[in-house]
Amino acid sequence: MKYLIILGDGMADEPVAELGGRTPLQAARTPAMDRVAASGASGLLDTVPEGFHPGSEIAHLSLLGYDVARVFEGRGALEAASMGVEIAPDETVLRCNLITVEEERIKNHSAGHIPTEEATELIECLQSQLGGDTVQFYPGVSYRHLLKIRGGDKRIVTVPPHDVPGHPYAEELVRATVPEAEPTARLLNDLIIRSQRLLADHPVNRQRRAAGKDPANSIWPWSAGCRPRMETLQQRYAEVRSGSVISAVDLIKGIGIYAGLEPIVVEGATGLYDTNYEGKAAAALRALEEQDFVFLHVEASDEAGHEGDAALKVRTIENLDSRVVGPLFDALSKWAEPVSLAILPDHPTPCRLRTHTAAAVPFTIWRTGCRPDDVRTYDELSARNGRYGHLRGDEFIELFIRGEQ
Repeated sequence: MKYLIILGDGMADEPVAELGGRTPLQAARTPAMDRVAASGASGLLDTVPEGFHPGSEIAHLSLLGYDVARVFEGRGALEAASMGVEIAPDETVLRCNLITVEEERIKNHSAGHIPTEEATELIECLQSQLGGDTVQFYPGVSYRHLLKIRGGDKRIVTVPPHDVPGHPYAEELVRATVPEAEPTARLLNDLIIRSQRLLADHPVNRQRRAAGKDPANSIWPWSAGCRPRMETLQQRYAEVRSGSVISAVDLIKGIGIYAGLEPIVVEGATGLYDTNYEGKAAAALRALEEQDFVFLHVEASDEAGHEGDAALKVRTIENLDSRVVGPLFDALSKWAEPVSLAILPDHPTPCRLRTHTAAAVPFTIWRTGCRPDDVRTYDELSARNGRYGHLRGDEFIELFIRGEQ
């Protein structure tokens, strides 16, 4: 059996007035996903365990069947694996966004989706001015970077910047949960303030403002942790002897690496709406010819949800359908070797809220020779009537790999 998960990040949503009270999934034209749903069986999945923030890191670990309370060590540590950054036992790692602050408020979490080349120049400036033996900045992709602190204490509260657009940044600064973590919280908050002074008049930001773009005028560190300890999928499932992860996002690649999956780089994969859909689909098909398990991640719908742009979100879903799901399902349904294919998001990213929620997500699973249920379209409402019902914890990955018992 071959296994392929196609994940449309943040694809699920709520009814949107401008879409006639439909969700983007309901409003989008998705003949391929509907064909998969009509040929397979559907259900709902809780991807965010109670008490956890509905971030992609939590949702992805959960849907892959990991005990989040046991293995989660912060988003930065997962991204470090993708970036090749080693984490020593005495080091704490955080995701470090470049963001836009305007009139003392967080305008956006992405500095206007700053290009990687410009962002790298800013991160290198921060490293030269603020880095040293204790603090190290590592450039990533677009607005997504890494901050490592030697001797840091992870017992702090940090706020994801995409959760608080429009909020005064001073109200969302780092807080310690125990007295021993106070020095780490003070250090991080000092770095935020000093970064604003350094970046305010940097040539990159002068050029961005002159071009009418949002400046990357502050860092925002969040999701602190240490190196996680995770079993690989190969250790957990005899059915999975090898596998790959395909994503433009370091977080997802890092989770994949810890899960025992080989990251595949696709030229032109951006993590945005202009990503190379066809290149990702072709890479998935090639990998599946040689390996047992492929996890294909597309970020575009999540970014559209964070921007609150329902029309754009519909377009990203349609792109996923016509340029990824359609070609892959057409090919795999003709394979002689049995295939198991799943389609789902990791969490909803409602356009109304512009952030993630913990609501259950719709999934559909088709496998060679499977018995279809009565669901004929893929969306949040239809999935409620699916044969698989409402799953939690590791029930989805167990069902996906081992089939109906």
